[in-house]
Amino acid sequence: MNDVERWQTDLAEAGRLTPEITERILSVHDDRGAQAIEAVSEGRVKEYRDFTVVVGHDDEYVVEGEGCGCRDSEYNLDPADPTDLCWHVIAVAIAERIGAVDDHDMWYSDVRDFL
Repeated sequence: MNDVERWQTDLAEAGRLTPEITERILSVHDDRGAQAIEAVSEGRVKEYRDFTVVVGHDDEYVVEGEGCGCRDSEYNLDPADPTDLCWHVIAVAIAERIGAVDDHDMWYSDVRDFL
């Protein structure tokens, strides 16, 4: 089990961000982990019928599994390193495990037309 799987498993079992789990997320993901925790605490992880979206400061980012279309994912991350994740993917992983996903019973593609 790698470090990401370990904190994700522990978080799912705890159902909340404990100080110990928070520290592990930060030690594995550094600033990206901090941004993810901030996004979750601010309710910026949204689940739609078709996508999970993380609301950033300048845009919204669609997350599918461990994939994200953000520039960080495209240019800076090593796909061979399971700990090298953008903060959007980390935020979704945290929010799903602690029940902090803001669920919307609508299609994101419909919402996107209004933005």
